[in-house]
Amino acid sequence: MTKAKPTNVMITTIAIFIATFMTAIEGTIVATAMPTIVGDLHGVALMNWIVSIYLLTNAMATPIYGKFADKIGRKPVLMLGLLIFILGSTASGLSQSMPILIVARAFQGIGAGAIMPVTFTIIADIYPYEKRAKVLGFNGSAWGIASVVAPLLGGFIVDQLSWHWIFFINVPIGLITMALIMVFYHDQHEAVSAPVDYLGTVWLVLTLLFLMLGFQALAGSHGLLGFAGLLVLAAVALWLFTRQERKAADPIIDLKLFANRPFVVANAIAALISGVVIGYETYMPMWVQGILGMGASYGGFAITPSSLMWVIGSFVAGRMLTSLSVRRILTIAMTTILVGTLALALVPESTPYLAFLGIAAVLGFGFGIVITTTTVRAQAVVDPSEIGVASSFNTLSRTLGQTLMVSLYGVVLNLRMAQGVAAHANIKASMLNQLINPQTAVNLPKKLLPVLHEILYSGLHNIYFFSVLIVVAGLIINALDRQSK
Repeated sequence: MTKAKPTNVMITTIAIFIATFMTAIEGTIVATAMPTIVGDLHGVALMNWIVSIYLLTNAMATPIYGKFADKIGRKPVLMLGLLIFILGSTASGLSQSMPILIVARAFQGIGAGAIMPVTFTIIADIYPYEKRAKVLGFNGSAWGIASVVAPLLGGFIVDQLSWHWIFFINVPIGLITMALIMVFYHDQHEAVSAPVDYLGTVWLVLTLLFLMLGFQALAGSHGLLGFAGLLVLAAVALWLFTRQERKAADPIIDLKLFANRPFVVANAIAALISGVVIGYETYMPMWVQGILGMGASYGGFAITPSSLMWVIGSFVAGRMLTSLSVRRILTIAMTTILVGTLALALVPESTPYLAFLGIAAVLGFGFGIVITTTTVRAQAVVDPSEIGVASSFNTLSRTLGQTLMVSLYGVVLNLRMAQGVAAHANIKASMLNQLINPQTAVNLPKKLLPVLHEILYSGLHNIYFFSVLIVVAGLIINALDRQSK
């Protein structure tokens, strides 16, 4: 039997960095171009689906990829995910209507579901615990670099070419990553012969699907009735999932992990704060473009300090983990985030652009500490044989938190805008589509702009008040954890 070649750790780490960069730049460019996409495709009511469908399919795929990474190896699973992501990006770029774009984003999300959990698992495989936080900090710097490159590139593409091209940027980056992984990463993982838990996978996917659709129903014509019905279906699917996992030979998610309190707390906090992150990154460009009337590049740059400070927060977390308790680290970080979200919830409509850059820096520093700390914690409190599953569940928690929260944010915004439109006979919902795209906002009657700005401002304020409540919930959960002193 031929001995497997050793992995080139440095080049494999670079490949992981590139994959993370691809994911980071994709998210930031989409956020930068979102107002233009919505204005072009006339779909402000469906806007949150562009983000939420991507996160939903990502969440569905994550535990499946995580389990198969343990069963057949990290390399083939990551290569498959990258290929699907590239194809989904291509389809998104070719989209000519909102429904088609949403379907393409769903396919893109299926591929993205492999990237974060499998790369985190590879990092855990090739680096010892004491170096892991440092490597995660280095890997997180991809977000900082993307935050600088993406607004410039996204703004240029949107202003000079077309928003369709923002998705094509993933194709060459994805192909380079696949080539590096293929040549330099040699998986040492041994295949597991246990049968695949197909039934558990089906029930898990249905649980996530019904849960997501339930929150979407709140903003639609079905309202509370549709929400309640889908929530019941989600509960039934969850019950069937847990029953299947108890008897499965090799469950897709081992329920014993939920008896590990530090593991549960770390993932719960990661889910909540990830929800705050997606709300901030999705709606801050809308504030800059719709209320301040600035271009797409400025909308993207509004969140750049957050990404840069995220990197610093990640490195700070690595140092803090050697001297402070996890509970204290998370308390400090979430208090920092609370200050930032309170600022967004309270600032007046006339707040200058520079103030938002300062708030972004405060938020990013807190985000970097929380996400890095919870990731390392989730891997450290499980048995080494469960690191792959633990990594995928941590990613699932973060993605699910984003999926549900972005749906709730969409509900909050749509309800407030609907109320605002109903209160003014001369205002139409289509005008808000025009307002959030600076290129079409100039065609609106000037006498209506103050009212339109007030409606959008009120809706965005409600979103950030909701974020404050989410951060407070995270602080309470952390305070109740007596095992993370």
